Amino acid sequence: MSTLMILTIVTIAIVLFFDYTNGFHDAANIVATIIASRAMTPAQAVIIVGTFEFLGPLLGGTAVANTIGKFVTLGDVQAVLSLAILISGLMGAIVWNLATWYFGIPSSSSHALVGGLIGAVCVSAGIDHVVWGFSELMHGKLTGIVKVLASLILSPLLGFWAGFLILRLFRFALTAAKPSANKGLRYAQFVTSAGLAFSHGANDAQKSMGMLTLALLLGGFIDKFEVPFWVMLACAIAITLGILSGGWRIVRTLGFSIYRVRPVHALSSQLTSAMIIMTASVLGAPVSTTHVVATSIMGIGASERPKSVRWKKAKDIGITWLITIPGSALVAIITFALVNLFIGKA
Repeated sequence: MSTLMILTIVTIAIVLFFDYTNGFHDAANIVATIIASRAMTPAQAVIIVGTFEFLGPLLGGTAVANTIGKFVTLGDVQAVLSLAILISGLMGAIVWNLATWYFGIPSSSSHALVGGLIGAVCVSAGIDHVVWGFSELMHGKLTGIVKVLASLILSPLLGFWAGFLILRLFRFALTAAKPSANKGLRYAQFVTSAGLAFSHGANDAQKSMGMLTLALLLGGFIDKFEVPFWVMLACAIAITLGILSGGWRIVRTLGFSIYRVRPVHALSSQLTSAMIIMTASVLGAPVSTTHVVATSIMGIGASERPKSVRWKKAKDIGITWLITIPGSALVAIITFALVNLFIGKA
């Protein structure tokens, strides 16, 4: 078996493993508010979230996959080297995902993937092989890294202020409501949590779909960048298995450590997050579910009782977000050095 074939198979396996860790890492983002508000039992949450997480990649289109698969250009790079670059970038993201999960820190799988790929590409093929998108921005067009980073930066801000406003609307609508209204708010979460799971699958699994399709293109298995159905299905299965495995360590941070979440807060957060992530998926903008969910909870807390928000915990999360891209890039660079040794001996 040729080195190219081996690397292609390894790349596909690592993409699917990254997809699994993405679901594993982000499970808490989806179920945290459900569990914290006692809207569902963990078993109910797993069934609903798992079902709609699986449907998201299959029905959510491929706009995000196209964005992720095209922010690096490796067409002029030798095939074996280009696959080594993808492997290194993905490993940077995987290691970062597992490390932040272990310490119970909500971080962005999207940031980790972007950081890993930038690090691997820059150290191997050169910075000119990253589609930065600055020149296109001067002509009013969002593309490449500029589009990716704009999505990742703007989505938390939208999450905060949308959460702030939506809670105000709910509180106004529930001004004369009795405590029994909480029961209705809990039932409503069956719908909003399903929407959040669907939007997460539609956005996050597409990142892996983009990487897997790019690996097939570089390996010579397809002639153009077009996501095959089996790739959608494989990524849907991998991310759903990750969700069902559940990175429960982060549930406490999101559900309890930022703000005390009750039914109206959980409903507001889920509705906010689902709307923002689904809109981003349609626009082909990769966003971080972690960022959106966490900032929506912060916005909800600020809308109700700013002093009760644990801003120190929010600060700790923010610091993690800032170091994710350089951290995963460093891991990817180290991985590339090791993979390069294998290529040299092959």
